[in-house]
Amino acid sequence: MTPDYQVAALWIGGRLSFLEELCLKSFVDAGQHTVLYTYEGVGNVPDGVELRDGNDILPNPNIVRHGRTGSPALFSDLFRYRLLAKLDNTIWADTDAYCCKPFTTSTGHFHGYEKTDEVNGGVLGLPNDSATLRALIELTSDEYNIPEWLPPETIAEYEAAKDAGKPVSAGDMPWGIWGPQALTHYLKKTGEIAHALPQIALYPIPYKKRGLMTRPGADLSEMITDETFSIHFYGRRMRPRLSERFGGIPRPRSLIGQLLKKHGIDPTKNPLPDRIGAATPA
Repeated sequence: MTPDYQVAALWIGGRLSFLEELCLKSFVDAGQHTVLYTYEGVGNVPDGVELRDGNDILPNPNIVRHGRTGSPALFSDLFRYRLLAKLDNTIWADTDAYCCKPFTTSTGHFHGYEKTDEVNGGVLGLPNDSATLRALIELTSDEYNIPEWLPPETIAEYEAAKDAGKPVSAGDMPWGIWGPQALTHYLKKTGEIAHALPQIALYPIPYKKRGLMTRPGADLSEMITDETFSIHFYGRRMRPRLSERFGGIPRPRSLIGQLLKKHGIDPTKNPLPDRIGAATPA
């Protein structure tokens, strides 16, 4: 019998905007128990979402940020791997992942391709005893660990820096080093890549076509189907797109506008940050 799964997320960055509110509420409205972890507290969480202290998963954390962007995505990666190792029957979801239907799995694996050759961890379920999960936890246990899949010349460069007493932090390595790059590498290495869902399941609208989600009247019927569990909004790029091109308010006939109406969310009540980058959502 397939167990019931809860969904867990992390928020770092003050108040939620309507985009995160929409995603969290979509899980609640789908009947899935939804947990939001935070270290600072969040006042505008949708009804039905359970708030928990992030220290329950990772106490007194050192929040590693990406050097170029300041994003806490690296810490979010570290947090989700430890959460999956600690909690049973739990699937991770980024706060920009919209739920089309309840997440469930009979194997403990719940992840999917975002590109032809890359699995994204924006939605992620791994069994507690997963070899991939063990490898991810080992990698992220030290921000100066050198990923084994990097090109030989890059590994040599990082090893030389380490020997010179100036090790390279994950925050100064390429974007996604603890995320999609690591996840895809270890899934392939362990053979657990066989459990990866097709792109239509979790990332039906490709990153390069994300603009379709803000286009009024766009026909997405061939992208979003009965096989689709989730729609990824690519929040780091979607938030500035909405702010710069649409005054922060999605067009009513766009996909996001229609979903806001479906879930009864007024985007003016929890607007996007005045300055993109003022908040640092995980």
